Amino acid sequence: MKQLIVSIVFALSIYAVNAQGYEIGDKAADFRLKNVDETFVSMKDFSDARGFVVIFTCNHCPFAKAYEDRIIAIHNEYSQKGMPVIAINPNDPEVVSADSFEEMKKRAKEKNFPYPYLVDETQEVYKQYGATRTPHVFVLKKKHDDLIVSYIGTIDDNYQDASKVQTRYLADALDALLEGKSPDPAVTKAIGCTIKTKK
Repeated sequence: MKQLIVSIVFALSIYAVNAQGYEIGDKAADFRLKNVDETFVSMKDFSDARGFVVIFTCNHCPFAKAYEDRIIAIHNEYSQKGMPVIAINPNDPEVVSADSFEEMKKRAKEKNFPYPYLVDETQEVYKQYGATRTPHVFVLKKKHDDLIVSYIGTIDDNYQDASKVQTRYLADALDALLEGKSPDPAVTKAIGCTIKTKK
């Protein structure tokens, strides 16, 4: 009986974790968020896209900064193939002032981001997706009118030094999808700073 109770509690704890956010194969909801150019952006705006690389990221996190140039490179390569990047800042600026909307504008201008850099002002979108880190990647593939979650996790295996990367998880996942295959692995561990919320 004790073993049965332990098993049930364990199963419920796994369910609770999985219930928070998307899993592979889920249909992702669209969003409408403010971009650094003051316009509002939704995925439905990209009528020719074959899918999206949704990345929850921010200004201040050293992991996010380390990946900025690689995210730009991913967008420049894969947007031409129908898989553009959409970056979303999920952090509460009252907790980290460096992640305010005005600071986002400055960072986007400094780095000349070629993709939208959106603010999740209500912090509802990152929770819906299940993001926990910056950066945290969700690759969505268009299937008819749906957006199917096809890869979740990190960008590659070395945030510190791009020249020493051995496995490009995100690029490999995108290549697989463009070839009509399923990414393998489809889930990796996101490496980065925790998302900042008021307690």
